[in-house]
Amino acid sequence: MTRIAIMQPYFVPYAGYFRLFALADLFVIYDCVQFTRRGYIHRNQLPDAGGKPQWLTLPLRSAPRETRIDEMCLADDAPARLTAQCRRFPSLTTLPESWATLFAAAQGPLVPWLARSLEMTCAALGITTPMQRSSSLDLPGSLKGQERIIAICEQLGASAYVNAPGGCDLYDATRFSAHGITLEFLPPYDGPKWSILHALMTEGSAATAARINGGDTE
Repeated sequence: MTRIAIMQPYFVPYAGYFRLFALADLFVIYDCVQFTRRGYIHRNQLPDAGGKPQWLTLPLRSAPRETRIDEMCLADDAPARLTAQCRRFPSLTTLPESWATLFAAAQGPLVPWLARSLEMTCAALGITTPMQRSSSLDLPGSLKGQERIIAICEQLGASAYVNAPGGCDLYDATRFSAHGITLEFLPPYDGPKWSILHALMTEGSAATAARINGGDTE
């Protein structure tokens, strides 16, 4: 069975996101759809000095509302603004050199930078699942919703599609089955919802990886 996960590229997402990487044979960065203004593609939450959730946000260039994810770009002053934001979060005051270098290079097109951040996180977690961008598949613009997902699965030879539990109401298993694809959903994630950066900095890679792979979720 070839299991594929398809998900928008989130900025340092919570640990539960990486369960898709851990279970899939291929992770597809879903970047050929409209950028979500108030979602998690360019921001995520960490606790501030008082333990309250605050946003760590990637500064982006202004773009029309209908702009696709793969067309978005980081702001020219993104490195300085991102570094300044990190000072608000105790867990990010001493970032490893690799992350500090990545943040200092937050320039140009958004998706390649996000893909690099996901690669670095997977490496820290011991995950080796390859990635591919959906924008490289030249899908017809007329395909929407689950039909677009099915088309991606077919082009990449998937026999199973694994999705986060939030997608249960979006997809029809019989429709996937008609194309020879098994539809699977992850169980709910009960672990912390902070950005993976906070988990890696405070708990370490081994403990975070154990939680992602079904270990301790307390």
